[in-house]
Amino acid sequence: MIRSMTGFGRCETTEGDRKFAVEMKGVNHRYLDVNIRMPKKLNFFDSAIRGLLKQHVSRGKVDIFITYEDLSENQASLKYNEPLANEYMTCLRRMEERFGLKNDVSVSVLAQCPEVLTMEEQSPDEEALWNGLKKTLEGALRQFVETRAAEGENLREDILSKLDGMREKIEYIEKRSPEIVAEYRERLEDKVHELLADAQMDESRIAAEVVIYADKICTDEEVVRLKSHMGHMRETFCSDEGGIGRKLDFIAQEMNREANTILSKANDIEVANRAIDLKTEIEKIREQIQNIE
Repeated sequence: MIRSMTGFGRCETTEGDRKFAVEMKGVNHRYLDVNIRMPKKLNFFDSAIRGLLKQHVSRGKVDIFITYEDLSENQASLKYNEPLANEYMTCLRRMEERFGLKNDVSVSVLAQCPEVLTMEEQSPDEEALWNGLKKTLEGALRQFVETRAAEGENLREDILSKLDGMREKIEYIEKRSPEIVAEYRERLEDKVHELLADAQMDESRIAAEVVIYADKICTDEEVVRLKSHMGHMRETFCSDEGGIGRKLDFIAQEMNREANTILSKANDIEVANRAIDLKTEIEKIREQIQNIE
């Protein structure tokens, strides 16, 4: 399956008193780069989240946003530190005796002393918390992968269409090449006739010049290799192989190399124009391939 690196997925779930929301966004990147933003309470799931993502994604910059709400009423409890309160009272009584002051400490005053009364969060049920979070992650991942697959199919159709257009230009170059040689021979013979007037032409010398010219502008090897690379790219698109983006990019580089050589050898305006068109289409293909995982 061809998948783009651009995608989006979102899912919300409620498990008992717990509410989770996960949002994923993906863009192009040379490698897999994952950025997770979530409440501190969920930080110990970081490794598990990344492991789950890697089962479905191999390349791209992925931003994951996680929100969590605990709707239960017993999220925290009040803890009374009696030994510390005794120490406070002991110190206050000593101060009363030492300085002859009235000890007017009330319960409300003592309760305001640091650490006498503290709020203590209940220890979370990690297994239940992960089960709820995992369910939400999987829902967002499904949508994320679906959007990447849909975009990947659009990219595949667009690139295959461009390959079809390139084939027409290559066929023109193949057809035009022998015509260029024939036209060169005709021009050469006319020039020799003009220079020698009624003198007899040396056919072997003309034939040798034509051979040299034909070899100089010959693009048969480049055309064969270019067609081979295009066929390889088509086969890659039709295979069940995953993570083909890097492979396609390499093939496109080789295609561009052959198109450059064809253009450098072009000694005909129409062939040169077709070679420029080939390079333009290959560049468009390379830009599209940058989006493929």
